Amino acid sequence: MEAIEAANQHLNALPSVSVDTDVRWPELLTLTIKGRLDSNTTGGIWREVTDVLERTSPTRLVVEASRIDYCDGAGIGLLMELRRRQHRAGGEVEIRGLRAEFKQLLDLFAPAEFEEPITRKPKHSSLPEEIGRATFTIWEDTRMLITFVGELSAALFHASLNPLRVRWKDVLRVAETAGVNALPIIALISFLVGLIMAFQSAIPMRQFGAEIFVANLIGLSMLRELGPLMTAIVLAGRTGSAFAAELGTMKVNEEIDALTTMGLDPVRFLVVPRVIAAVVMTPLLTVFADLLGVIGGSFVLLSLGYPIITYFNQILSSVTYVDLAGGLFKSFIFGILIAGIGCLRGLQTESGASGVGESTTRAVVSGIILIVLTDGVFSVAYYYLGI
Repeated sequence: MEAIEAANQHLNALPSVSVDTDVRWPELLTLTIKGRLDSNTTGGIWREVTDVLERTSPTRLVVEASRIDYCDGAGIGLLMELRRRQHRAGGEVEIRGLRAEFKQLLDLFAPAEFEEPITRKPKHSSLPEEIGRATFTIWEDTRMLITFVGELSAALFHASLNPLRVRWKDVLRVAETAGVNALPIIALISFLVGLIMAFQSAIPMRQFGAEIFVANLIGLSMLRELGPLMTAIVLAGRTGSAFAAELGTMKVNEEIDALTTMGLDPVRFLVVPRVIAAVVMTPLLTVFADLLGVIGGSFVLLSLGYPIITYFNQILSSVTYVDLAGGLFKSFIFGILIAGIGCLRGLQTESGASGVGESTTRAVVSGIILIVLTDGVFSVAYYYLGI
């Protein structure tokens, strides 16, 4: 009890604050503040001062602060609130006689920084405006893509002329994370795709007694089309997004700006090792995808009563090295697209909490779209070439 009474006596002994108002209606309002403005006393006059401002709405406010003995953050907050209200109402405010140490703290803040955000209803744009905006966005994205392709081509050419300047340790690290660690999921998906395709094709072929030709279908489709395509799509969702997130985080943390300041080209320093690793690992993963897809199809033929040697002999008689080389060439191009678009979206990351997430999503979507479009171009080209 004695401690509580001592604390109460101490609080009662604290210097108080008072405010006098002088209204010369309605142009001028003068507030004379006396005493100590701190966290214990400011709250007592805050509402009184703001009520006076709301009632009078002066065009000019004068605050006599020469008799303020002490002012901490709470007192500065009160003075800033007076400034903000006058700034929002379009009036003037003058603070007179404030001691230099308090004025220096007050001048650190601008009234406009504390304005409440104005919520406006979204404007409904017309159809021509939406089409124009989308066209401009596509044009800007295409222009940046062409610029990036040129920078990347120059960087890869420079790396081929100066291989010792390539960061090979980073290449090996990216090859492990993007290639070796992706092998289990690619193997699983390819095995299941081969198994499902064999079961689905065996049903109609059984009507003609041609189940053995399921081997031809599995061999050709996996080596020429599904092996490279499924590998590329998995890598676009796994590796391309990882590249975008990594470079996007560096962009948000201004690490890329630091590299540029030090005279290091971000494309040569960050993008080239990732592109080299992706280009090397994508064809290797495609080979494993082809093999696991063929093995998955063999289980179906075994369940239908065909010996395993018959299945593999049928595949060897229907596919050639040209089919394998065509699929591997596709995967080589897919590797460049995956790494390039992932790094590009990472370098395009905007500031903010959602910037990295948006760049990651754009990397996956753009990568898959480019992969499918490129695969369609390859299919048409192979058809006219007779491959």
